[in-house]
Amino acid sequence: MEKQFLLVALDLDGTLFNSKSSISDENKKAIKTAAAAGTIFVIATGRPYNGLPLEAMKELGIQYAITTNGAAVYKVPERECLFECCMPWEEATTLVDKLLTLPIHLDLFVNGCAYTPDICKKAIESMNQLPKELKEYILSTRTMVPNLTDKIRQQKQDIQKVTLNFPADENGVPLYRNQAMNILNTYPDIYYLSGGYGNLEFTKKGISKAKGLSFLCDYLNIPIEQTIACGDSENDLDIIKAAGLGIAMSNAPEHVKEQATDIAPSNDDNGVAAIIERWILTT
Repeated sequence: MEKQFLLVALDLDGTLFNSKSSISDENKKAIKTAAAAGTIFVIATGRPYNGLPLEAMKELGIQYAITTNGAAVYKVPERECLFECCMPWEEATTLVDKLLTLPIHLDLFVNGCAYTPDICKKAIESMNQLPKELKEYILSTRTMVPNLTDKIRQQKQDIQKVTLNFPADENGVPLYRNQAMNILNTYPDIYYLSGGYGNLEFTKKGISKAKGLSFLCDYLNIPIEQTIACGDSENDLDIIKAAGLGIAMSNAPEHVKEQATDIAPSNDDNGVAAIIERWILTT
């Protein structure tokens, strides 16, 4: 009998990763078992290439990654870029300069690498609403640059994605987020959403994890109807709706869960293993 699902796309933060930013033994075992039976696993993340858990992917035999919300698709570990669709550097740097007038944290992703202006380092350190592990990941994977937009203009590098994190008030409400959205709304050629913790992330208009999945399905000759996509945040909505089976984690916001076909246990309750057991190993 033909397998119903041939490919599983997994978000990282809040999905495959637990709240300590690690992959549980139960999730690893389930992925290895399904992969040995022929299922292809793909990472679908907002992270850049240099934010991927490459050692874990090697251990699990995961060879493909949809990164930066779909702006770039890579083969791993070769770091072969199979697909890329960026924001032109001229307009994007002008937008970033406007955003940097706000006291926020900004990350800019180019060619799979992550850069942060020096002025933003203190901002991220003070954002107590972010989990310690997430702040450590951000601080350990970003190259600090004195003048980021000057660097991009000098090298004429197009931009895969930009992420904005905001300080919060005593109630955890993000500050300066509305001002940032007002700036973003004046740029019709970009698309923004939240990847979690009240942040904002933007790419070229038309880019999404769903577009990355569609590309990979064509590349691997797999019908998109035979794919599963799992995620927990707004930047997963498009891929959840595009896949043959869209699954939201129970830790996802309500508006994400409402648009999923199925709800999995949380990322701290081995939700990915439960998905694989239900939809891959028992079919």
